[in-house]
Amino acid sequence: MRKIVLTMSVSLDGFIEGPHREIDWHRVDDELHRYVNAQLRTMGGFLSGRVTHELMAGFWPTADADPSSTGPMVEFAGIWRDMPKIVFSRTLERADWNTTVMRDVVPEEIRALTAQPGGDLALSGAGLAAAFRRHDLIDEYRLYVHPVLIGRGKPLFAPSDTTADLQLADTRTFGNGVVLLHYRRARAASAA
Repeated sequence: MRKIVLTMSVSLDGFIEGPHREIDWHRVDDELHRYVNAQLRTMGGFLSGRVTHELMAGFWPTADADPSSTGPMVEFAGIWRDMPKIVFSRTLERADWNTTVMRDVVPEEIRALTAQPGGDLALSGAGLAAAFRRHDLIDEYRLYVHPVLIGRGKPLFAPSDTTADLQLADTRTFGNGVVLLHYRRARAASAA
């Protein structure tokens, strides 16, 4: 059975973007980007909300044609283009780049996706993650904590009345100071 893996960059104070949606504080260098590429290359698909999908679709389809793109950027452009994607949106009629549009997070439909063969599914976006968490659909958390405090913005986790017991699966420190915190749900960890 495929797992749902939340993969996000976050500031030390818990934000995924600044108050004006800025992410210029991300410390992505070649070492980190190569590592993320290796992780995402094994996935069976990307799950994102409309805003995240449109940001990605606005840059990555042609990033490998830009002479200023680094090797890891060129590599990720191909990964992103080729990977099946599901975008959750009530307003999009269609989406390009190997993308299926789903209207809502319906637990039975998500469980049917995870029952299909293939790699795990990479989930991104705070709003979508909150919906998946509400339905207890996230199996793993791979949080890339950047060594910066941005003070305010969009938090990764909104206040919630739900508790999720997690077990630490792995950590990794990168040369630029970013730390990967990889957790699994306690029940997923015991089944793994």
